[in-house]
Parts: sequence; structure tokens; C-alpha cells
Amino acid sequence: MNKASAFLLGAFLLFCGLGVAAAQEEGTTPPPKVMVIYREFLKPGKSGATHDKSESAFVQAVAQAKWPEHYLAMDSLSGKPRSLFLFGYDSFAAWEKDSEATAKNATLSAALQRASAADGELLSDMDSGVFTYNEDQSLNAPVDIAHMRLFEISVYVVRPGHRSEWEEIVKLVKAAYEKIPDMHWAVYEEMYGQGGSEYLVFIPMKSAAEIDQGHDRDKQFVADMGEDNMKKLAELEASAIESHQSNLFVFNPKSSYVSEDWIKADPDFWKPKAAMPMHKKAEEKPAGGQ
Repeated sequence: MNKASAFLLGAFLLFCGLGVAAAQEEGTTPPPKVMVIYREFLKPGKSGATHDKSESAFVQAVAQAKWPEHYLAMDSLSGKPRSLFLFGYDSFAAWEKDSEATAKNATLSAALQRASAADGELLSDMDSGVFTYNEDQSLNAPVDIAHMRLFEISVYVVRPGHRSEWEEIVKLVKAAYEKIPDMHWAVYEEMYGQGGSEYLVFIPMKSAAEIDQGHDRDKQFVADMGEDNMKKLAELEASAIESHQSNLFVFNPKSSYVSEDWIKADPDFWKPKAAMPMHKKAEEKPAGGQ
């Protein structure tokens, strides 16, 4: 199923985990092998509730169709106002099957087209990218995404011909982080999209308080690396990495279409009960009630 939006992300070398596929283990979500990311850039004043209302049309369309594929939406807390939509698949064939099924479903296709036309009025630009999961460069990637609330997302652009140096960077970092408890990350490599050698790193967080706690992890990382390896790491980065950027995104349950497993895991977040209107509350009060 297609929509519209994708990546512009970043961080330095603090890696953690991602997943937008069916759970393999109790309470965890493994990274999908193929991830399609749509990115929507919003016009000034068109984010927040205005965009949520527009996105609800997409959610209603796929929910009414009982569509088997799900997606996670998130909004930027840094950089230009934008929303990301993450679709995970087991393979490229699965992505193709989903796209073909959507096209053959006339009712769903028409609903999505109407939603796209209305949503387009709020956007200044849109793009997309397709990424593949790199298990060798990831560590303890399956995590309990249903209870996460934020992603720090990083994009690294590696200079042509420097892939081996990038791989050496990851090995150094991974070896140090293996000594630090509860560290997770997933690395994705660009397959189609902007062009160039781009790698995405996803860092899930339950709250922004984890950002405050990162200083202690950084100190431990530097200590575990040692002076020689830190010098080597700096030299490799200078040689191999053309650019990197970090941005923070908050999960948006109103614009997401997630699985029943996620909803059951945390219903208050993913599907909160609608507040009762004040006039209804007044009607339900017994005579003489305050």
C-alpha cells in the first residue's frame, strides 16, 4: 500500500533497535527485512491536529478494508515539520503483493485516492525510500516497540568506495556497546530512493528521559573503546562518512494503523477511549447531582 513520505534523519554512533513487523518473541518486534518509508513535509501551520484529521481518512480506509499490512506514523520534533510512515515487509515480493492487492481493491483504492487528494493540500513536498535490514551491523534489534514513544533516527552517508571502512566503524562500535547492558540497534541500508550509500540507524525510547541518561552511556562507551580505538574510530569516520544527521520523532497513534497485538499491549496509547462530551456527562448525572 502506498502513501507518501520518507527519511531525513541522523545521530552519531549511539545505536538502538527498530521493528515494524509481526512479533517473533513475546513483547518484542523484530526488524522487517524490507522497509518502505514515506515522508511528508508539511506547510506551515498544517501540522498537529490538522494533519491528524487528514491522516485519519487513510486509517479509516484500511481499517474498513481489514487490511493485513500495518504501518507506524511519527511526527518530527526537530528539523522541518514532517511526518514519517514506516511500512515493514518480509520481502520485496511481499511488498509487491501488497501493492497489487491494493490496486485490485477498487473500494480501498478509491478511498485512498480521495484521502491523498485532501492530504496533498497540507503538504509542501513528499518523497520515499526503500531500505533493507542489515543484521550483521545490528545488535539485539528486537525490542518492545509497542511500548516505545520516540525514535531518534540517524542517517549516515558513506563516501563511494569507503564501504569497508564503514563496516570497520560498525565493528568497533558494536564491540564496545556489547559490554553495555540493554543496548539495542537496527541498521538499514538504502536500496532505492535518494541515491548514494546511506545507512539508517533507529534508536527507540520510552521517554525523552533516556536522552538525559545518554551521557553516562557515552562515558562508558569511550572507556570501553580505549584511547587507541577512539583515535582509530575518528580517523575512519573522517575518511568514510560524508555526512550524518540526527532527528527526533514522536510516535503518532492517531495516524498509525497498527496490529491488534500492539493495541492489546498498550490500548491506552494506541486506541484510547474517546472522552465523553460534557453535555452527555451532565445528562447521566442523577437528579440533584453536583
